[in-house]
Amino acid sequence: QVQLVESGGGLVQAGASLRLSCAASARPSAHYNLAWFRQAPGKEREFVAAITWGSATTYAGSLKCRFIISSDDAKDTLFLHMNSPEPEDTSVYCCAAGASGRIVSSTGTYEYWGQGTQVTVSS
Repeated sequence: QVQLVESGGGLVQAGASLRLSCAASARPSAHYNLAWFRQAPGKEREFVAAITWGSATTYAGSLKCRFIISSDDAKDTLFLHMNSPEPEDTSVYCCAAGASGRIVSSTGTYEYWGQGTQVTVSS
């Protein structure tokens, strides 16, 4: 069983930087994708960014200029660098891992999910 544990969330002022981390207890498979999703109260879960086993990255269009997804070489730890966050970025951020599909922005691609870390951006 793969466990994902996020950290790094908290309260941050708009314009400051924040880095989220996600540690995986094991590898889901030989090749897998890693991603960040977020969910604000009353809203659906939203794709943020993904990185494939081959290190190709994909971003939600509106976030590409401000967020950067990365991982360590072993793909055991996933990061999300949030540059110049805005109050609209306030959400619970969850990491996901899996290889159930090819659409990296789809929740169905991921079998394993973390509990999430709250990010609150103040204006």
